[in-house]
Amino acid sequence: MTGRTLLSARWVVGHKNGHHVVYENGVVVIQGTDVIHVGLSFDGEVADRIDYGEAIISPGFVDLDALSDLDTTILGYDNRPAWKKGRVWPESYIASGPYEMYSEEELAFQKRHAFAQLIRNGITTALPIASLFYRAWGETVAEFDAAVHAAEQLGLRVYLGPAYRTGGQVTDEQGNIRAVFNEARGLAGLEDARAFAARIDGMASGRIRAMFAPDRIETCTETLLQRTADIADELGAPVRQHCAQSPIELQLVREQHDCGPIDWLKRIGALRQNWLLPHGTYATDAEFALMAEAGATLVHCPLVATRFGGMLRSFAKCRDMGIVIGLGTDTYPADMILNMQMGMMMARQADGLDAVRSEDLFNAATLGGADALRRQDLGRLAPGSKADIAVIDLSARLQTPDPIQTLMTSTSGHDVCDVWIDGRRVMANGVIEEIDERADAAQAQAQYDGLIAKYPDRTVGHPPVEAIFTPSYERIRS
Repeated sequence: MTGRTLLSARWVVGHKNGHHVVYENGVVVIQGTDVIHVGLSFDGEVADRIDYGEAIISPGFVDLDALSDLDTTILGYDNRPAWKKGRVWPESYIASGPYEMYSEEELAFQKRHAFAQLIRNGITTALPIASLFYRAWGETVAEFDAAVHAAEQLGLRVYLGPAYRTGGQVTDEQGNIRAVFNEARGLAGLEDARAFAARIDGMASGRIRAMFAPDRIETCTETLLQRTADIADELGAPVRQHCAQSPIELQLVREQHDCGPIDWLKRIGALRQNWLLPHGTYATDAEFALMAEAGATLVHCPLVATRFGGMLRSFAKCRDMGIVIGLGTDTYPADMILNMQMGMMMARQADGLDAVRSEDLFNAATLGGADALRRQDLGRLAPGSKADIAVIDLSARLQTPDPIQTLMTSTSGHDVCDVWIDGRRVMANGVIEEIDERADAAQAQAQYDGLIAKYPDRTVGHPPVEAIFTPSYERIRS
């Protein structure tokens, strides 16, 4: 039958009776935007066949905290403390007036570049996240209009909404961090986000949906979060709110509200089923219980947490409490497979070898994200699901007897060879037609270098770049 495409591989991760299943030497049949068949064989007519051989045909990954800029977090990897290295605005920068460190054109390029990186890593549904440290205040509608265009062009499934906030962090020269607020500015940002959401929700045949992204909880006022919760409920959109991720956050929230961050969301009536909460590394058992009661989602971002000594305590406990757990990349590289692997190691460090298995993290990267978005047509390959597919090449990898265990032990995002979204082959043999990978990488690096050159402006004491980012070894130059 015209329009049907049959994909085959040594391993196919299908879905049956509410759970993933593995078909050895299986097939997936796509018609239009949907999967119409998954199994060991297919007797119907097809227009095209693609055999991937030694590979996994997997549901595309759902990234609830998807890196969408040129990540500044990695600049702090060996350069600390954060307040001394440009990760917190100094009072002098506030006094002189924060400014946008990228042009509108550069911001638009970054979204397109980041979206391509997500696709390369098998991520088919993404909720973008970017830093506000280098922004004048919040994200703009103009850059998100550019994000809409990029998503349409590349074929990525996205939930979009500019980040907004009613406050920011400021440090003095001794490292004393405090919050400064401008509620009117934050509420105006929310109104912009509301208008944007109403305009774009459902574009690109439903691939582009709206979301709300109030920034860090310690810099959001009660009014902002309550209004966000009500507006998101009206529009049926998810809300992502970073919280319980750092000691300074806990300190500021306790100073402001005399309780923990998730507890505060509960007290003000904002902790709801459509709330997605990265990172939870400093959440208490009592706060996790509140999340479970509300039906809110924990967005686990293992790579960025472990890089900076953080740990989710614990994945197994949250799973057993019935909390929906999804995954986010949040940092460079946007490698969901690496995040699954780091998450599994973290969980075993926290609770022992028998606490989690490979399928627990794979579920979080697929079904967990889909459940968080209340999308039973994502995160799985079954008749009626969207044809959102990641193909992971195993031909050069040491394989265990089980494909998901091989994924967790032997592969990375670099092994993703093909990606399908909404039935469209958006990457074939590692190539995205709309992208010149080398040229984009060079442009991204040039923009990143330009940002680094501006770091003294927003670093306490305004030291030179060489003093902010100290080298690993003695640097010898001609």
